[in-house]
Amino acid sequence: MSFDWADYLSLAQELSGNMVSQASQEAKLRSAISRAYYAAFCKARNHLRDKEGYLVTQEVEVHQDIRNEFKRSDDKEHRQIGQHLDRLRRDRNKVDYDDNVASLDKMTKQDLGLAEKIFILLSRIS
Repeated sequence: MSFDWADYLSLAQELSGNMVSQASQEAKLRSAISRAYYAAFCKARNHLRDKEGYLVTQEVEVHQDIRNEFKRSDDKEHRQIGQHLDRLRRDRNKVDYDDNVASLDKMTKQDLGLAEKIFILLSRIS
């Protein structure tokens, strides 16, 4: 069945404290994946900027630039971060744009785990 995009509005209302109705579990899982991506991306971006002197742009391509910067590194942990960010970005795009997403429960668990791994890897290389 196609996702009912109005469920995102219900979730937004719930999160803002203006609960009109309970958001669907699918809306919550989709949002969890999206938020996990942005948490990991921003943490990685800030690491490059603050710890490695990388000049971060405000261009649309910044997401790809950050992932590529990690993937091009000679350091294995940097490359892992880039690969994990690639996976999170692909999944984030699916949940934010596709009407139907297969195995959403499994994807959510995997993506939350990847975001946590990114945070751990970043703490090791700081």
